[in-house]
Amino acid sequence: MKVGAFVCDCGAPDALDTEGVREGVADEDVEVVASASHLCGEGLPKAAAVVDEYDLDHVVATAPDAGCQQRIRSMTEEQELHPDATAFVNHREGAGWVHEPAAATEKTSRLIDSTVAGLREESPARTVSRDAGEHVVVVGDAAAAESLAGRADVTLIANGEEYGDGDDDFDDITIERGRVQSVEGRFGEFELTLQARVTEECIGCLDCVRLGPDEAVTSYPVDIVPDPPEGEYLDCCPVDAIEPEGVERPIEADQVVYPGGPRKGQGGQLGYFSHFDGGVAVAVESQLGGISKLQHLDIDMELCAAGDSGVEGCTRCTDACPHEAVSRPSVDTVAFDETACMDCGACTSACPTGAVQLREPNNKRLAREVESVLDVDRGGRLSSFLGDGQAIESPVLAFVCSEKAEDALNAYGRQAGRGEAASYDPILPVRVNCTDTVGEAQVLHGLAAGADAVAIVGCGDACLHSGPDPKEELVDRMNVATGDLGLGTRTTFIAPESDGHDGFAEELDSFVSGLDPTPLPTGEHEATGTGRPDSPREPFSTHDWALESLRVILEETDPERDVIRGLDTFGRMQVSDDCNLTPTCTTLCPTNAIQRTDEGELQFNHADCVNCELCESGCPEGAITMEPGLNRSRLPENRDGEEWEPVFEGEMLNCVRCGTPFTSVGSMETVRDEVGDLVEGVAGDSEHSIFEYCDECRAAVVFQGVDDGR
Repeated sequence: MKVGAFVCDCGAPDALDTEGVREGVADEDVEVVASASHLCGEGLPKAAAVVDEYDLDHVVATAPDAGCQQRIRSMTEEQELHPDATAFVNHREGAGWVHEPAAATEKTSRLIDSTVAGLREESPARTVSRDAGEHVVVVGDAAAAESLAGRADVTLIANGEEYGDGDDDFDDITIERGRVQSVEGRFGEFELTLQARVTEECIGCLDCVRLGPDEAVTSYPVDIVPDPPEGEYLDCCPVDAIEPEGVERPIEADQVVYPGGPRKGQGGQLGYFSHFDGGVAVAVESQLGGISKLQHLDIDMELCAAGDSGVEGCTRCTDACPHEAVSRPSVDTVAFDETACMDCGACTSACPTGAVQLREPNNKRLAREVESVLDVDRGGRLSSFLGDGQAIESPVLAFVCSEKAEDALNAYGRQAGRGEAASYDPILPVRVNCTDTVGEAQVLHGLAAGADAVAIVGCGDACLHSGPDPKEELVDRMNVATGDLGLGTRTTFIAPESDGHDGFAEELDSFVSGLDPTPLPTGEHEATGTGRPDSPREPFSTHDWALESLRVILEETDPERDVIRGLDTFGRMQVSDDCNLTPTCTTLCPTNAIQRTDEGELQFNHADCVNCELCESGCPEGAITMEPGLNRSRLPENRDGEEWEPVFEGEMLNCVRCGTPFTSVGSMETVRDEVGDLVEGVAGDSEHSIFEYCDECRAAVVFQGVDDGR
């Protein structure tokens, strides 16, 4: 990878020191850093010559304007670079216009390094697709149905409305009577259940309309309201098409437009629209016949902790997904609809095992961008060029949503560019698809990498995905955890408003001003994303990545507590005396964090437990209790390297014939007490009870009368 960085002052030469930015860029893959005034204009031929001279395969340029970006991208493509090999840093709206020059200069160099670090970990693009038809069902909105007619096969569900006044054009629209009771299914396979009090046998004679009260009967389509008033109109139909109690029928659809209807998922569902406007019309038309889109997820169901053997386990991905793209076809399975995925990352930050991970930005990419933007030996080294020490005194890592939150910050920059007061503390941004991408692993890694704090900068109530909003639950949990770690409050959520920056700036300043410098150094931690070298889970899974970060933090802190609360992906197991050492928990555990020894000891590996609670829900004796949180004293590094700890000591029963330990004494006694009378004497002349034999030897004794004592 050979990268060229191009720094332009973008018509604002006093906003930052371009020479200082050049000095500050330090990523090892950056072959050359060049600066120019008006790079996207008169500087383009010179930039092209640099690309050619250094044989660059990637370009990172400081260019916030879309037109400038397009001109630079065209230049790099003419130099035969891949279209995705050019990236941009917003050094103007995001730095020079809202920060003092020294901080803006340092921040820009950090952002260039961070962008290069992210490019190294970029995932190759893949696509997913699904075929669908062109049948669109519109519920109760004639104008929406007319707008889509001619482009799609449109059915209008009356939903109790009257369409017989002649003002509407229904030539290309099928109209169905009935009221919607439910909408199920997914894009290409929706099914609406309608209930009507007039059946399909109706011939449109309007006898019931003429005889019935106006408020009880519609004429086009003919239907009767629920709980209709009594009257002869209910018995006048010549074809017996009136059913006062109502009849239900299904209607299939590829897409559904239901203005005012219930939302499908917190943030909407592919192919289902609960409002109608020009944007919805464009979306519906673009999806006719099916869709093809980028694949957003990497999925490995062998790592999933959803459940087993009819026992429900972890539900975090289904609970988190705001778009109904994750479902549970059965109690112990999970299914992902990748075409319905909206790339918010909610399922990936919630999944403890790494069974599902976001492709872009993947967790490794986020880790490298975080480490780079925080590393004072990289972007921060330009302080020696500028003097007066490090310009960004309190490095606050900011995970910034790429949707409305990023737009609002850019609006602050333009406000400052007009000469208005719109500055704020120089947070160090790392771009995410949505703040739902951010979970406890991302926050802990930021702190382990040396951030004074982590700010999650999101869209608030304007979030297009509407996952856990405004990340209150995560922020509260993480501040409990950092409090227990001896770091105090280190996490916040802030939602900038596009119509004014004062509230955002004041909230951020209040948070930053209350921070003590972190005891953790920057530039020293490079995450591997694993809890241990031989972990069976994918690197950068929530659990393992968080565990690695916690260990780094614990090396620099001296917590007063052993138990670090607030961490959902770590489980603390307790076992009561009701345990009979049945193998259920060991069989169900998806991370092999529980084992039973031949000596009758139940053992637990705290470092491998992801707190899916399968063992608790599946235990037939109800002997297991799981509590969230990390207990430092139960980690192997605090137990002389021993990974396994006993959580229950029982007694195993050895087969009296072959000597194999096959069950616990407690289990044998429980079964014997329940069914002993029913099988008395089946062991023949043996001096031992049938319950004292293992399965293989029991069969030999019962069916062959063999007990040779071996």
